[in-house]
Amino acid sequence: MTSLVPRVIGPLVLRSAATFPAVGIVGPRQSGKSSLVRILFPKHKLVVMESPDVLRMAVQDPRGFLDSFASSDGAVLDEIQRAPELMSYLLEYIDRDLQTGRRMGRWILTGSESLLLSQRITQSLAGRIAMHEVLPMNALELAEFPVRRGDGRHSLTRAVLEGGYPALKAERPDRATWFDTYVTTYIERDVRNILRVGDLSAFQRFLALCAGRTGQLLNLAQLGADVGVAQSTARAWMSVLEATYIVKLIPGWYGNINKRLVKAPKLHFIDTGLACALLGITTETMLETHPLRGALVESWVASELFKAQAAHALRSRIFHWRDQNAAEADLVIDLNGKLTVIEVKSARTVQPEWARALERMTNALPPGTSVERVIVHGGGDDMPALKGTTLVSWTRVADFARDLFASGAPTPKSAPKKKAAAKSAAAPKHVKRIVKRKSTRER
Repeated sequence: MTSLVPRVIGPLVLRSAATFPAVGIVGPRQSGKSSLVRILFPKHKLVVMESPDVLRMAVQDPRGFLDSFASSDGAVLDEIQRAPELMSYLLEYIDRDLQTGRRMGRWILTGSESLLLSQRITQSLAGRIAMHEVLPMNALELAEFPVRRGDGRHSLTRAVLEGGYPALKAERPDRATWFDTYVTTYIERDVRNILRVGDLSAFQRFLALCAGRTGQLLNLAQLGADVGVAQSTARAWMSVLEATYIVKLIPGWYGNINKRLVKAPKLHFIDTGLACALLGITTETMLETHPLRGALVESWVASELFKAQAAHALRSRIFHWRDQNAAEADLVIDLNGKLTVIEVKSARTVQPEWARALERMTNALPPGTSVERVIVHGGGDDMPALKGTTLVSWTRVADFARDLFASGAPTPKSAPKKKAAAKSAAAPKHVKRIVKRKSTRER
């Protein structure tokens, strides 16, 4: 296992397993999906669909493959996107479980390609599966790892440079080698599997150029021209990066403002450690003086928001705002009828003029709009207050994001009493301790 550090999303996954016959867990490679399901479902039989013999059996004899789990408590089908046709057969097994009253949560599906997986689910498992995203670890989870000799000083630059992949924190491999292997594996397996890309070197250039545009408005025509491919090809490749959780595009927010606004999406790498590796940034000193430092910090903050949103199973409520005069807000959270408008600054000293862009936007909103202005900065908690604006130190971004989305999280549905009691009784003791430990920490 990569890590035994409990994940924030763990209790939510367990609740879904108590009320749905199947649970889907998707996210990028090496984000900790397999470790999570091993911890939460230790009695389930784990099969890795990337193993050639397992995949061959699943494709050639799907019913025989699924019958092999009849006597077990359940099954974890890891990297299920390798056998998407299995979804149609799984439907009849899930319906049979429902008819015979077998306990919920018997089928756990994990995958690294949301696009293929969600298409199959829409066609066959709708209403029978709860879907969750497991992204790389957030700052609160990474802080659970023990400090070791040789660890650098905790800083914003270091947080951006390291990113959130659990293996880099738990196993401490050489970062450059690890990311190089990660990119190679990702391109040769996931990209080739989805697009059948012939020129993988062109796609790798495309990936590196995207890293250079993190935190910026997306211009597919220019991006395609820089790589030497058509805009349609660049659009298809960008869809792959989104589907495999490498990048996320946040749309422009334009509700209730009578102004000409830019509606182009903004590109953010979900893991800034990967973005730094693709840019050739290997040390904190290099990042401190790099021209993209501000954009990378903005993507790091956006990533913490993505992770908090996923941990509460919320649909995307994250936007950016920019008008034709270049007035902008880096991030806009539209949740529960309230806008949280965020400006991100990497500098350590708060400046009053930082709030001006936020004031331009909020002043354009209709009277009575509920809005909070927030500046995330690279300094500590001892910065002087700004009137009408909340200051959030980078050290508290993960807490801020957790609390923000917790206020909009839906109330989980309760399972029928008998099934809920049975699920609780069947839950392994160490899982109960993990849930209890997390609950205690949140209080």
